[in-house]
Amino acid sequence: MTTIMDELEAPCTDSAGWKSEWSPAIGVDEINCVLTDHFVENLRSRGPAGELMLPAFQSNQQQKSFRLDEPLQPEDEFEGIIGRSASLREVLGQLQIVAPTDSTVLLLGETGTGKELVARALHNRSARRDRPFVRVNCAAIPSGLLESELFGHERGAFTSAIARKIGRFEMAHGGTIFLDEIGDIPPELQPKLLRVLQEQEFERLGGMQTLRVNVRVIAATSRNLPQMVAEREFRSDLYYRLNVFPIRLPALRERLEDIPLLVRHLTRRCAARMEKSISHVPVKVIDALTRYAWPGNIRELQNFIERAVIFSPGKVLRAPLAELAASEIISAEARQAAAPSRSMTLKDAEREYIVQALAETNWIIGGPKGAAARLGLKRTTLFSKMQKLGISRSLA
Repeated sequence: MTTIMDELEAPCTDSAGWKSEWSPAIGVDEINCVLTDHFVENLRSRGPAGELMLPAFQSNQQQKSFRLDEPLQPEDEFEGIIGRSASLREVLGQLQIVAPTDSTVLLLGETGTGKELVARALHNRSARRDRPFVRVNCAAIPSGLLESELFGHERGAFTSAIARKIGRFEMAHGGTIFLDEIGDIPPELQPKLLRVLQEQEFERLGGMQTLRVNVRVIAATSRNLPQMVAEREFRSDLYYRLNVFPIRLPALRERLEDIPLLVRHLTRRCAARMEKSISHVPVKVIDALTRYAWPGNIRELQNFIERAVIFSPGKVLRAPLAELAASEIISAEARQAAAPSRSMTLKDAEREYIVQALAETNWIIGGPKGAAARLGLKRTTLFSKMQKLGISRSLA
């Protein structure tokens, strides 16, 4: 019988020769791989114990996928924030600088970029880590209830106030309060919020006693606050008070190199929760995910991975990639519908904008709720523009 050692001592002819003579000796048929001259040279090298060093072989499925059991490196995770891209490292560098202080931090970025996770990291890396972390979603609370939610109320302050209620600022005393979607706070509540930011004091709704608190404020928004200030939808002094240390979080499309790490982390977490043993993700899935724009950012990716885990009965992740193509078509159609027509002139655009403002105000021109005020114009200026552009209610 021909052995491996016998063949190593024989002269090498060509790759085909090695394959034909060695197949029975090392079981090439079992590993389904063609031997090459480079492989032969590897077989000539010996390990420390004098044994032949055989390379590790993977199945075709393993060669086209990556494993999920590889642990994250320490530099790839920070307080639950996953990634190694340059844009994310810049954010984490700013986070570590400002976290030990008590300064107000304003987190900016699109929805779904992980602003709450960054806010928690700021709290956990501060001296207040053992004190409360209180989150308030300002967009989710009706404007009529937001003041009571933030500052509390006394019994009898309004019809349904049957008992005293402690507000979120009192709950966060000594710790951190996270005001998510700060841009949605109604204008009538902004002066009171400005006061508590500046003076750390306030009164409960319906109360006379001034309460003092010691809280660190972290605010976040996906809206354009400078534009809101210019349009008088947000107080400029409140904006400047919040904008002490702004941190802009990158969108997922700006850190595509982090997607493999995020997929590994999210898949393992979802699989563990659903008691599934998924161990591989096909490379074609990773390629498709890195080509997608992710308008919903990490939140959209998280939901997509959860659906993929649900669809996966075995060890390989089955991702519904057709959904991504459908989403791209919908997004492209929405962008096209929102884009202004290139054939529209500046005069046409101005006329359309004025007519829209007039329609929204029921063609009331003057007064605080009239079209002139909405457009930021004087009443006489708006009259002049209407005459110049030929705008009248009968023709609209």
